Amino acid sequence: MTIAERADPAQDIAPRDPDRVMRLSRMGSAHPMRLSFLRVLLRRMQAEGWRFDRPLWEMDARGTGRAVYRARGPERSYCLVAFAHDLPDEMRSDRVIATAWDATFALVDGEPDAADLDRLAANVPLQEAGRISAKELSLSRANRSVRLFSHVVDRLAQGQQPDRAEIDAVGYLMRTTAVYGSGKFGAADRDCIAARPELKAPFQAEMLSVWLTRAFTVDIAEHLAQVRGGARAVRMDRALRRRLGVGNSTGLGMAPFLVRHPRLLNNWMTVRETALARVRALPSADGAARAAFRQALAGAQENATLWHSDHPAQIRKLDMLRHDLDILATHVDHVWTPAAPRPWDALWRWGEGVLSEEGQECLLSLLLEPHGAVVDDLADGLDADEETGFPLDGSLPLATLRAILARDYGWVRAFDFADPARSARFWYVSEEKLEPRLGNRHEEAGQEREQPLGIARAIAALAAALAAFPEGATLAAFLLRHPEHRHTARRLLMLRGLPYAEIRDNLLDAAMLPIDILRCKLAFFGATRFDPRSDRWVRISLFQGQPYPDELGA
Repeated sequence: MTIAERADPAQDIAPRDPDRVMRLSRMGSAHPMRLSFLRVLLRRMQAEGWRFDRPLWEMDARGTGRAVYRARGPERSYCLVAFAHDLPDEMRSDRVIATAWDATFALVDGEPDAADLDRLAANVPLQEAGRISAKELSLSRANRSVRLFSHVVDRLAQGQQPDRAEIDAVGYLMRTTAVYGSGKFGAADRDCIAARPELKAPFQAEMLSVWLTRAFTVDIAEHLAQVRGGARAVRMDRALRRRLGVGNSTGLGMAPFLVRHPRLLNNWMTVRETALARVRALPSADGAARAAFRQALAGAQENATLWHSDHPAQIRKLDMLRHDLDILATHVDHVWTPAAPRPWDALWRWGEGVLSEEGQECLLSLLLEPHGAVVDDLADGLDADEETGFPLDGSLPLATLRAILARDYGWVRAFDFADPARSARFWYVSEEKLEPRLGNRHEEAGQEREQPLGIARAIAALAAALAAFPEGATLAAFLLRHPEHRHTARRLLMLRGLPYAEIRDNLLDAAMLPIDILRCKLAFFGATRFDPRSDRWVRISLFQGQPYPDELGA
């Protein structure tokens, strides 16, 4: 592909309007894509020829013990240390307050020696009650999906392959209930590793940990099958194990991240929207790209068929997605004209007019899939500098703040905060687990502990205070009179020129669904099979359909 064919979107196809993109309903319809973090990790490791092995496997007949999975890159190695436990069924829980798990893990920066393994063995199984060191990059734990895990072990022990329908119904042998990094419980801080090329993109250490955990889940099942079946036991068929990911149970604790890291959110969204604009601007659609698009579409249809949920809102979204993918397939086969100028733009514009938000966001993912040569370089822009300070300039005219409010925050005027329903929620941190929680302002105590996540309300209050202040005043004069608005003014100025930095909705509204925020973030991780269990927690799968360490070079 020539430079001209890469098509700079700044020419005449601009990224989508933030007022359209940054609404919760659309963010809650996001789909994983080739620029999702786990895909970025796998491509880098494949391109750089990383090597993988399992230098330690000490498991007994009950499946308890420890193992080490090693990933060797061009400059550094990383090792997942896994501890397997014999957990009684009654102790197995997805709750973050659980105290025992089927397996616990730590991702080590480098290669652990005997002393490291003993230190980790004394702490990692305890999770939050233990401590790791700056030599570790993440701490995690996982529980078995009991029914599928037992089915797989039983079948393999009998010399038979597991039933594909059973695998597809669940999609993972174990699910993690937490993957902690970035300094938590003693792990290395993000700034210690952010300059490394392989960890520059967001959450790369955590994704590596989960990917190696996926290999462990198959290995431990095959180990137990071997113990039970002896010479009769077999290993899992490669095609079947590809259909397994790592499950994850994620709750409300993840939601505030996107509000607290607006520069990062802006960069994620900018990368995705720029990628879409680049593809739309392509002058033609060659045969290879068309074939890859149809293959991706067929995969999305299969995924939508296998993807199930018991949550009423997700059931409706799944019905819309399946319908949209069917009419998309019909349109591509019988109506779409790939020989016409800018065919991908034509397909996108058709989708905007016909498909639901769920279908449109899936189409975005499908459009990127055949165009790695056009969009993959954008992954270098997924990270953000959040360490540089941002001092306020007191001499700044208030006219500057008013102009920013008019240009970037007009969406706030849609919310009447005199209506109690518009401020019905408040975010706080629980005393027991130090995890984010959501309370009802009109029914529950604890508002004195409220976290500053109601950005829309804060902006509205700032705008009202500015309206009553003299026109020619400076920021310093305003803040001397109204110091309560200092943080909001700083946020306003810090995010100038970052169109996708704010969620353009009211996070305090009685009708707000935190699950929409969770889905947006999880889609950037690369999560599939999004299955809400309420409006505040969800089960997903990671790395489903992706290669294992012994397959990455293929």
